[in-house]
Amino acid sequence: MHRKKKRAGFAQSEPGFLISYMDRHKDWAVIICLVGGGQEINTGEAGIDAWLDAMIAAFPNWHMYISSRLTDSEYAAGRALDSVRRRHDAHLDDCLHLAVSMRSFRAENVSAFVKALLDCEKRQAREAFAKLADRYPIAVTRDLNLAKQWIRDHARGTERFGMVASSKAQRLKPHAIDIRVDVDPVHWFLNDKEDTRSSYYLEDAATEFQLQGLELDWACVNWDGDLRFTGSGWSFHDFRGDSWQNIKNSDNQVYLRNAYRVLLTRARQGMVIFVPSGEPTDPTRASTYYDPTFNYLTDLGMPVVA
Repeated sequence: MHRKKKRAGFAQSEPGFLISYMDRHKDWAVIICLVGGGQEINTGEAGIDAWLDAMIAAFPNWHMYISSRLTDSEYAAGRALDSVRRRHDAHLDDCLHLAVSMRSFRAENVSAFVKALLDCEKRQAREAFAKLADRYPIAVTRDLNLAKQWIRDHARGTERFGMVASSKAQRLKPHAIDIRVDVDPVHWFLNDKEDTRSSYYLEDAATEFQLQGLELDWACVNWDGDLRFTGSGWSFHDFRGDSWQNIKNSDNQVYLRNAYRVLLTRARQGMVIFVPSGEPTDPTRASTYYDPTFNYLTDLGMPVVA
């Protein structure tokens, strides 16, 4: 607000600001919010809990009708939901939970699979993958050239495909993937196969920031050492200077995991995941940064392209 509207000291959250507009009505008003889970990828972004917090803090005269299933990990609204339950005007209804994603016309189980994968719920992830594998191909490989060929072989006609990577995937540069390259989403998503700036060329990888809210038919997801499987969970890392640093801030950990949620849910028809093998002579690309993640993905049932 200060930068764009010249309003210094603006302290309201986006939900609080929007609700305040409708709160000016003297008789009644209705606000319908469709809020996705696990989509917060940048500092200052918040999910459904920000709406609940705004209602609790400043709008005591509103009735709330919400889903009671907001305790799942991608919503992270458990604390706010506890406060909501204490309000007499809060009505919880499971019918308000939109559990089925319609992003992919081939498989409605993709979101459930990605959620279980990122929550390290192996049994649920295996079950979800088994349900979607026949209709929504997912493969994993250690060879980027094979990943690109897999994409080209599966795409038909004008179906759009492209490479994606986390904005913190700094050590993919040896594979000619430099996420610091400024990708123009207009050219990347709309230009044809003859244009080197288009996603079809499989040269420039779009990050979660360019991809959020947009889709491809087929995606090559490039998985770097920023998010590493540890055997029971994830470790979170940011490359600074000449080495990886642990991400200790819990919000930043959430943003990184959500970044991979965005990457893994961009494809409508299928995807291949490239996990580098690492390089023994390069301490920033040790195989221990990548092997556990690759083994975890294959353990979920993903076929290996080799």
